[in-house]
This record gives sequence, structure tokens and C-alpha cells, in this order.
Amino acid sequence: MRQDAAGDVLLAGPAIRAVAAGARSVTLLAGPRGHDAATLLPGLDDILVRAAPWIEPDPDPIDPAGLRDAVTELARRRFDAALLLTSFHQSPLPGALLLRAAGVPWVGAASEDYPGSLLDLRHPPEHHLPEAERALSLVRAAGFDLPPGDDGRLAVARPLPAVRELTGPPGYVVVHPGASVPARRPSAHRTAAHVRALARAGYRVLVTGGPDERDLTARVAGEHAVDLGGCTGTAGLAAVLDAARAVVVPNTGPAHLAAAVGTPVVSLFAPVVPAHRWRPHAVASVLLGDQSAPCRDTRARTCPVPGHPCLDEVAPGDVVAAVDRLAGPAPSAPSAARPAARPPEVPR
Repeated sequence: MRQDAAGDVLLAGPAIRAVAAGARSVTLLAGPRGHDAATLLPGLDDILVRAAPWIEPDPDPIDPAGLRDAVTELARRRFDAALLLTSFHQSPLPGALLLRAAGVPWVGAASEDYPGSLLDLRHPPEHHLPEAERALSLVRAAGFDLPPGDDGRLAVARPLPAVRELTGPPGYVVVHPGASVPARRPSAHRTAAHVRALARAGYRVLVTGGPDERDLTARVAGEHAVDLGGCTGTAGLAAVLDAARAVVVPNTGPAHLAAAVGTPVVSLFAPVVPAHRWRPHAVASVLLGDQSAPCRDTRARTCPVPGHPCLDEVAPGDVVAAVDRLAGPAPSAPSAARPAARPPEVPR
């Protein structure tokens, strides 16, 4: 079970591969925000989707009928065992209760709270570990491990969709300005300045975002970048990131998607959650943002500090220097950094 957002599901990928190496079949119970990312994970045989009211950021009221339906669906599948993958600030016990009600005979999770009869494996939470390694630690305690040759990095199933019609040839820099949590993204004004600086340095810049972020991507791209807002689904975005020299992105799902395709990441990281747990995993990266800002470790969804200084004080020159460090200097002269017309959407 991993029922939160896309980035969380991607970080569960190594743990899922470890279970797949030792199980006849693996099903992921995901939430609606994580489903599309789950379809990209190697090792899964099936995906169930249920919103967890104890995990969703804006949950609907508890629906007894929905809970009964979830129990019925889980019981019908007669699972042998279940592992609950949760973040350091989430309790696995509501999910464990759901599984026990469905008759799952063995349940494991990392839990600080007393579980009563809900858990067979009560693994100690290991807050010092990055999230991907924390999940791996749990499944190893349950007797599963990565197969020989698997280095434990994030990964996606290939082949990915063809996107060259959208992007042109490989070698561009992607700027992804959005994040579902407002406190974790810079302002549009500041991100647009980053895009201008990258273009003036000679980089060909593509700006990505979801269908609900088209106004944001258009504002950020301006006349200096190609606006791909709303042009791809999750698999298409993975393909766009795969051909990039580097990705500039806040702490959000596409940062982990970039890590999963092995593309270096300039991480604009707000310290509302700990960077050592949530920064891009096992990929070349540069972390920018004031990690000692007053919002540190608050888990705030809206920035509590006027001016959002932890991210909006990141200078465009620092972003260019970080991209230079990860990808090498831009190959083209500034005069050649001309955006193409907005491309058509391609199949997802």
C-alpha cells in the first residue's frame, strides 16, 4: 500500500521491485494521485485505486459504504501478505485495520504507535533514511530483497513514448515550475527569471506542467522557452525528462520522475520537509534553497514567511551555475536559443 502522491509512489519503486523478486505477484493499492506514476513502475502485476481519507490532503468525509466496498474488494483477492509504505509523518494503522478487516493474514509496516493485533511486523521507523531506503528497509525486514544487479535506484518501465515531435532533439533543459503544495514551489515571477537566465546562457529550455498548470507554464516560459504545459501525461513527461540534460524543479513528483530516468536535477527545495528524506534519490543533483529558513520542518502547505524567502531568494545565476555543474556549459550561443511554437499534444 502506498496511497499518496506520484512522487511517493515513485520512491516506493525499489521496495516494490524487491518484493516482486520474491513474490508470485504484486499488487499496489494506490491513491488517485499516485495511480499514473504507479503504471510506470517495474514489478507490478496490478494496481488498485482507493482514496485514503487518513492520507489525502483534502479528504472527503468518511464514507462507510466506501470502506465496506474496499474491504470486499481486498477480501475477494485473497492476498497472502501486505506491506504498508508510509512517510515518516503518516500512521500505517488505519490501512492495517482495513487489511485485517479484509482477512489479510500477514501485515507489516513501520510504526511508532502500539499496533495491537494490526501488525505482524512492527518495523521501527528509521527517520534518518531517505524515503526510498526507508521503504526498502521495511521490505527487507519482511524477507524480501533486490535481485542481483539491481542497484536500488528509482526506475520506470521502458520503452517510454516518443516525444521528439514535442521537444526537438535531446540536449535541452527542463524547468518544471509547479508543485501541488504551494509552499514547495517558487513564485512564477522568480521561476520566469530562472528561465530567462538559462536561455540567455545558451540553453534550450522547455517548461513542463500538467493540464491545470497551463497558465503557470505560459507565464514562466514567456518568449524564452517552449511551453509544454498540458502536452503530456506522466509517461510522456518521463520521456521528456529522459532526453533532458538537466531538470530544474521544486520538491514534487517530477523531481522523482527525473531521478527515475537518470536525469540530473537542480532541486529547488523548500525546507518544510527534510531534504535528506525527500531530495532526488541516487541521481546527480544540486540542492538550492535556504534549508535553515524559519519554515523548516513545519510541513506547511502555504509558506508562513512573507516573501517566501527560502525559494524566492534563489538567484537566477545560481540556477545557471547549478545546471552548468550538472550538465556542462550550454552548447549553443545565446542568439541560437529560440523557442519553437507551442507543439501539439501527443498521446499519453
